[in-house]
Amino acid sequence: MTSHLLEVSAYDAAGYSPVVNFQTWRVAMLNYIDELEPDKIDNFQCHNETDEVFVLQSGKCILFCAELDIKNNIIDIISWDMEINKTYNIKRGIYHTHTLSEDGKVLIVENSDTNDANSPSIIIDDTIRHQLVNITSELWG
Repeated sequence: MTSHLLEVSAYDAAGYSPVVNFQTWRVAMLNYIDELEPDKIDNFQCHNETDEVFVLQSGKCILFCAELDIKNNIIDIISWDMEINKTYNIKRGIYHTHTLSEDGKVLIVENSDTNDANSPSIIIDDTIRHQLVNITSELWG
């Protein structure tokens, strides 16, 4: 719904979609998508020019952040089992990924020009993927 007073947006499909763009910022929604199951995650991404804020709206979401060595190899994974209505600010330059429960919905706030050109990824192997599966199993049972 849009009027000259208010714009109301929603996104209920699978995956990520911007819902509001204004000047230098955007609000997006991330809903469960099977490619974010821990055994299917294939990369960690960072944003070189912006922090990124996550707010869990419903369901469950785990944020994974990677600590890297000097050669950009993942040496440790730190995880947060998000709580509903708390803000989680991933700082600029930190490699991260996430997994959501099937009812998971996350609000994301980031710079409007965040894209693949300023957000490099690290492709992960089965060893790292197995760690994500184990962390998820430990946190969610």
